[in-house]
Amino acid sequence: MRATAGSARVLQGRAVQGARNRGKWYMSIAEDSDHTEAIDVARIMELLPHRYPFLMIDRIIDMEGDVAATGIKNVSINEPYFVGHFPGNPVMPGVLLLEAMAQTAGALVVHHSGSKAGDRRTYFLAIDKARFRRPVVPGDTVMFHVRQLRKRGNVWKYKGEARVGGQIVAEGELTAMIAEA
Repeated sequence: MRATAGSARVLQGRAVQGARNRGKWYMSIAEDSDHTEAIDVARIMELLPHRYPFLMIDRIIDMEGDVAATGIKNVSINEPYFVGHFPGNPVMPGVLLLEAMAQTAGALVVHHSGSKAGDRRTYFLAIDKARFRRPVVPGDTVMFHVRQLRKRGNVWKYKGEARVGGQIVAEGELTAMIAEA
């Protein structure tokens, strides 16, 4: 769905308004919806079963119902994968960027449903249109923007973008199934 500036649309039964941001169109939920400013890593650990070293997000901001959110990862040289990827030239593996997008979307869905990590499990079904644009290195702060494309029953599809300094470093479409534990 493409929005025009100032247009009001209905998405998943919710009123939304088009907004333009850095040359891209984003949909923002109208003021009357359930918008959550931010959740910290302690809450993320209540929502997801992942733990260090596989918990890929430090914080989630701008949660809009189950429609969109932004996850944040502060990349440190102390990450265990930098030992072998690559010695002398540390680069965050692209597959972990996709995993962080998926964790952001999974935490968004579980948070919106009111469940906890033990109540539901998220399983990857597909990764489509994955592209890696530039390396992510220690010292980078990665913003994982996810936006719901569709939801059918317990299957969800999100478009994800990983950005560093406003530039896209990776993107893809992620499909997952949410199942009762």
